[in-house]
Amino acid sequence: MKKALRPAFAATIPVLCGYLFIGLAFGVMLRDIGFAPPWAFLASLTIYAGSGQYLLVSLLAAKASLFTVAVMTLLLNCRHIFYGLSFLETFHQMGRRKWYMIFSLTDETYSLLCSLQTPADVNPSDMRFLIALLDHSYWILGSVLGAVLGSVIPFDSTGIDFAMTSLFTVIFIEQWKSSKCHLPAFLGLGAAAVSLILLGPDNFILPAMLAICVMLVALHSRLSREVAE
Repeated sequence: MKKALRPAFAATIPVLCGYLFIGLAFGVMLRDIGFAPPWAFLASLTIYAGSGQYLLVSLLAAKASLFTVAVMTLLLNCRHIFYGLSFLETFHQMGRRKWYMIFSLTDETYSLLCSLQTPADVNPSDMRFLIALLDHSYWILGSVLGAVLGSVIPFDSTGIDFAMTSLFTVIFIEQWKSSKCHLPAFLGLGAAAVSLILLGPDNFILPAMLAICVMLVALHSRLSREVAE
């Protein structure tokens, strides 16, 4: 495990830089609606879904019901189902650690695991586990810092939620560069564009995600062949 710590940390440095800032933004937003730093820690420890936690702030501010929160979170993060499917066998070989790996499979961690290059003397399972654990700790740290700073230093947080959009853009570009198969990217962009035109900026996200999920399932065999080539 010790041998895996240094390469795992090196691999997660980009996520560290991103999570500190978007986690900080979440903490500030949560503090703005009246929740103290311990709530930021608890949310990031147990929920650990960047876009889901940003959505949570809006739902809490609107005093949405528990049922609404559960359904909206499920729909927003249903893409994680496909992340998990691609790592079923890999996680199964990790023993009891597979449960944490399933829980911690965020967009950024998934991106790192997909492009993981393990040194010859390092156990791949140890490195995967440490990557997931380090990414989670970065998010918790950023969230708590944001909540603390938001309660100590008052400032206008308008537009701070754009930090998540920026991080997703960086991930998209890196995945585009590292992958030879760009069909999933075109499907995602096309579904988002059509939904935006038909439904407007306030209602397009969930229908677009549903359309993307349906297309990925329908084209699963073809995409698997193209990725393998």
